[in-house]
Amino acid sequence: MNSKLIKYLTIIFISITIVSFSYTIFIDGDKDEILLEAITQTLIYRHYNNLEINDDFSEKVYNQYLNKLDFGKRYLTLKDIKMLESYKYKIDDAIKSNSYDFFNISYKLVNDRIKGVKKIFTDILSKPFDFNKDENIEIDIEKYNFAKDEKDLKERWRKLLKYETMIVLARKIKSENKKKKDKKSQEQLEKESRKKILKTYTDWHKRIVKHNRSDRRSDFLNSIAGIYDPHTEYYPPKEKEDFEARISGQYEGIGAILQASGQFIKVVRLFPGSASWKQGQLKAGDIIMKVAQGGKEPTDITDMRIDDVVKLIKGAKGTEVRLTVRKRDNKTVVVPIVRDIVVMEETFAKSAVINNNNKKIGYINLPGFYTSFSHKGRNCSQDVEKEIEKLKKENIEGIIIDLRNNGGGSLPEVIKMAGLFIEKGPIVQIKTQKGSPYIYKDEDARIQYKGKIIVMVNTFSASASEIFAAAIQDYNRGIIVGSSSTWGKGTVQRILDFDNYISDKWIDLKPLGALKITVQKYYRIDGSTTQKLGVKPDIVIPDLYSKMEIGEREQKFALSWDKIDATNYAKWKYNYNIDSLKNNSIKRMSNNDEFKLIKSSAQRLHELSKRTHFSLNLEKHIAYNEKRSKDDKKIFDMTENVHNYSVFASKVDSDKNKNDTIKIASNKQWYNELKKDIYLNETVKIMNDILKK
Repeated sequence: MNSKLIKYLTIIFISITIVSFSYTIFIDGDKDEILLEAITQTLIYRHYNNLEINDDFSEKVYNQYLNKLDFGKRYLTLKDIKMLESYKYKIDDAIKSNSYDFFNISYKLVNDRIKGVKKIFTDILSKPFDFNKDENIEIDIEKYNFAKDEKDLKERWRKLLKYETMIVLARKIKSENKKKKDKKSQEQLEKESRKKILKTYTDWHKRIVKHNRSDRRSDFLNSIAGIYDPHTEYYPPKEKEDFEARISGQYEGIGAILQASGQFIKVVRLFPGSASWKQGQLKAGDIIMKVAQGGKEPTDITDMRIDDVVKLIKGAKGTEVRLTVRKRDNKTVVVPIVRDIVVMEETFAKSAVINNNNKKIGYINLPGFYTSFSHKGRNCSQDVEKEIEKLKKENIEGIIIDLRNNGGGSLPEVIKMAGLFIEKGPIVQIKTQKGSPYIYKDEDARIQYKGKIIVMVNTFSASASEIFAAAIQDYNRGIIVGSSSTWGKGTVQRILDFDNYISDKWIDLKPLGALKITVQKYYRIDGSTTQKLGVKPDIVIPDLYSKMEIGEREQKFALSWDKIDATNYAKWKYNYNIDSLKNNSIKRMSNNDEFKLIKSSAQRLHELSKRTHFSLNLEKHIAYNEKRSKDDKKIFDMTENVHNYSVFASKVDSDKNKNDTIKIASNKQWYNELKKDIYLNETVKIMNDILKK
């Protein structure tokens, strides 16, 4: 260990059931230096991937950061890039010396260039476009370099703005053609379209120029972290709060979704049951102009960043915030709201009963493996256990567990949840880069549900979802049904809150944010990792993304696939005849018009994703759009088909919600969506095949 590290950073490793670590930061310096040192040294000593910080590392960081600095290649020219390139192989040295020279130069440069683009797009949009010319635009950024000079940059902007104006104009022409009288000319519509695009980019420019130094610093620090693997990232304080809210499904505040709208902030949606919803005065569409804490003077939020407005509005349960809002009738009112716990119900487990061919099947939807960071919140394993009990009272004959689009979450929760379906035994193996694997087991011999189960997955089922599906598959406890493979995230992250480790000397620098760092890989109990390859379902149901290049294997710097020794486990007593179930499913789908359309649409979607070169001729664009609209309508019509089974609430839920009109309406909409779900329809039929045995 070098003397600089001994002087500045003390790291103490502590091994507990889940390997964790802590350290105290004693760095002399400002917030920049503390963050850079804390992040890089934590990566060096704790990340699963042992990387050498050298010129190769520096080049990768440089390319990553350049991509974040000007992703669309709309600000910088080759002259700018040439100036920045002198640092391409020096970032490793800067990291070692705690220098921000490269960052400071790039920050000033991009800010200057961003300020200048307003005149470019304003000038271009002040004149009509000629949509009769035969010219094209390439929209795949990776297929072109930075602009050669200012002239080339302006031409790039001209084509981009022409393309976006053409899209709006084509829609307006289509809408205008439906009118029987008082039709506007194409010249009028073109002018309106340019005006709309100008407003869009003016609003965008107002937001982008508000990106301050700490925003750009986060991009720089994440360019370093991202080299280690795609799931290692620095969370500045606001993003850290958002992450905790997502994984716990709750936070303290008023319970409203907001978005930037011109100079102010618009209310998009209220969470049912939240403080703002109960108070009753705040409505979707209201414009927030001022924010006051209790009886204090209000803060004018004109042109304020949305993150800063959210900070003003959020607060501890029981405290009051007063919002000055403009209603849709332009009346201005002050809305006082006492903050409370905001619970995002859509993130929690929920169940329904499906009746098909006189067989009652339980259905549980789990959007994520959430957990509480306090004793007051909810945990998914407990919630799923409650849903199982509701369904058992309905005398269901099997349960479908839907983990589609479930991106994962808490490792302890997935272990507990898998334990609901087996007697006891290993669930997953976890391994650091060096050393023997640790086996996580279900130690509880109690089985919450002993019946037949199917687990639904898709390409976007990841991490904890894959642990659960893999354990069910390895034990032969149930059937896995879904896309050709799940996402393929087989790594374990820890969240390190820097505020917990900073020396008292630097307490004024809080909050510092947190680092999500990959410290382990997980392996199935059969010894293979799901990293990159994911979980292969027992029965594949084709979907629209089957031809797309997506998943962990497509991520930059993703860790590799490998295998370790299997652990000892006993397969479940059920003897599912996978071949028979698969053949029946294939036969049904091959004769099903909906699945035939899905297969052809998947190929079409793949081809469309590869097309990045488009005409800027309006007539050709409209013809292309008309063909796409016809194909899109076929897919839409297919998703509106109602399948031959009924969906309803368990008696427990029905009794609990009988006086809750909001909940009843929400559930009714959800049940209707389930009846239109072609993938669930086929899964129900697979369950029926299982139950016939």
